Amino acid sequence: MTTTASSTPNLPVIETPPSPPVAKQVRKIDLVHGETRVDDYFWLRDKANPDVAAYLEAENAYADAIMRPAEELQQKLYVELLSHIKETDVSVPFREGEHFYYSRTEAGKQYPILCRKRGGLEAPEQVILDVNVLAEGQPFMALGAWLVSDDGNLLAYSTDNTGFRQYVLHVKDLRTGALLPERIEKTGAIAWAADNRTLFYTVEDSAKRHYRVYRHTLGGVSDELIYEESDERFNVSVQRSRSKAFLFIASGSHTTTEVRYLSAQQASGAWKIIAERRQDHEYEVEHHGDEFYIRTNDKGRTFRLVAAPVVDPREQNWKEVVPHRESVMLADMDVFAGFYVLLEREDGLPHLRVTDFKTGVSERIAVPEPTYALAPAQNREYHTTAYRYSYQSMVTPSSVFDFDERTHQSTLLKQIEVPGYDSTQYRSERLWAQAADGTKIPISIAYRKQFHRDGTHPLFLTGYGSYGITIPVNFNSNHLALLDRGFAVAVAHIRGGGDLGKPWHDDGRMLKKKNTFTDFIACAEHLIAEKYTSPDRLVVQGGSAGGLLMGAVANLRPDLFGIIIAKVPFLDVVNTMLDASLPLTIGEYEEWGNPNKKEEYEYIRSYSPYDNLEARAYPTMLVKTAFNDSQVFYHEPAKYVAKMRTLRADKNLLLLKTNMAAGHGGASGRYDLLKEIAFDYAFVLTQLGIN
Repeated sequence: MTTTASSTPNLPVIETPPSPPVAKQVRKIDLVHGETRVDDYFWLRDKANPDVAAYLEAENAYADAIMRPAEELQQKLYVELLSHIKETDVSVPFREGEHFYYSRTEAGKQYPILCRKRGGLEAPEQVILDVNVLAEGQPFMALGAWLVSDDGNLLAYSTDNTGFRQYVLHVKDLRTGALLPERIEKTGAIAWAADNRTLFYTVEDSAKRHYRVYRHTLGGVSDELIYEESDERFNVSVQRSRSKAFLFIASGSHTTTEVRYLSAQQASGAWKIIAERRQDHEYEVEHHGDEFYIRTNDKGRTFRLVAAPVVDPREQNWKEVVPHRESVMLADMDVFAGFYVLLEREDGLPHLRVTDFKTGVSERIAVPEPTYALAPAQNREYHTTAYRYSYQSMVTPSSVFDFDERTHQSTLLKQIEVPGYDSTQYRSERLWAQAADGTKIPISIAYRKQFHRDGTHPLFLTGYGSYGITIPVNFNSNHLALLDRGFAVAVAHIRGGGDLGKPWHDDGRMLKKKNTFTDFIACAEHLIAEKYTSPDRLVVQGGSAGGLLMGAVANLRPDLFGIIIAKVPFLDVVNTMLDASLPLTIGEYEEWGNPNKKEEYEYIRSYSPYDNLEARAYPTMLVKTAFNDSQVFYHEPAKYVAKMRTLRADKNLLLLKTNMAAGHGGASGRYDLLKEIAFDYAFVLTQLGIN
């Protein structure tokens, strides 16, 4: 393995280099499918044990000591990152009812301020929620759901002040500014009924599965349980149709859906089912006039669009509107009074198709670049002729457009201002790598125009590849700190994600999960072969399930990467999936497999990063986690680092950095988050010897 550019000596000189912490070993032995499993670091799961926090703090102290000579660089990077952000700014207002809603930021303040104006944009501003005020005295603050009642008088919103994604629901009277007595714990989705006094909401169980829907009447003594989902694979959500005529309860697993509906005018009425659940049938519902529009995979994995009469929407009454197409993934839909919009994915790229209900005329909204992100924006009004969407690319800042369905023209409303950025100096393109089985894997890449493919440049490559999630090709002003230092920045659109539709996801989950890892390796090899970079100057990063990707490729091809950054990484796959008491476990049997089944256990065991650590050389690594993470618990990366320290046969740097007051997404304040990114970049630059 080449280690020259990623070895510890490239750091500024430390007079007395500190020694890394050594976690104690407490042997735990289990027998699973005839295999004896030994885990010396199981004890790190015990969050209440003071030795756990002491170990994490010792790792933090070690990381800070190693990085202390780079503190000046961290500060320089922070200032540089901040210089590309317009600190005082305002979003594009969207209309809902009589009001125009928007958020704004103010220089020096960590969080957004939610505002509205009544009747027009020249009207006086009303601040409906200042998240900075909510965050006062709190180490963390995240705003969850927020919805205004139909009459515009009441705001329902939820907050999390720990990072554990456990939200408390509040109701605020926007006429007086007073909070109502409502305070409901562990909530998720919310929806108002049409009477402006009934609120539906979901709650989570001990495994953080949203399993119940309640009906709450303002001022009421107790809430009525409307629906409880008994299948532990399923989560429930509740929402209102854009037409505001119906409420929907969707119960879904990773593979199966069941939707119930109720007239929003009859809050106390009985809910009815659209289509009874059956394994592997997924669908979602919207409303239009006397019909429901349904996106369904009943005829194929890439979905089709059907319509059903509201009076009897059972499957036998479905009529096809857009057929299933093998090469086009119907990923989402938006339905309005006069037209509907489909989000389609073809050849790994998103497209928005607008269709007029009366004429049937259909067209895709034009895009100007070879690789980009295109997505619906805020579209709250049902009776409208304008469709709002966002467009961006790796070199084009986030831009908000309105497409006029009558004139077929798009109007730019706002492009995010990026101080100090000249888009003409950068280029993006789309590449294709070839996997071992012949599958073509798309890569999105950006660099400065002065970039030369000679194999000497550093390259920052990211990937995810799980849950059928598509990682959009977004503009990220933070990447300018890398691009302007000669880096190329790339995204590998690997199997397991949703970039090429559901079949792409299917080819990277369950007993095909290893395709995700080998696809990423193929992308790295392609970039090296085409002289975009070299192994010792290749930096790779992934978070959450993308952190699993980092751990897996580190075991498979440690020679291929100079630096690996794993954020909140899912590394202890076998142990986590064997523990049904942990959040997400049972519901994710359909993504990773169920290790209680021998075949699936053996397959997971063959790639689980923690289980496959060996006495060998590994790349330089930065592993980051959060003490209050509710999705990937801190103990997974902590155990991984502790075990790796006993096995590494190299002198490359291994750091574990834990945010002791945050959750899965890291710091909640925008300035605090920039400081975390400055730390990461300083780590990369010092390891590569770049000042």
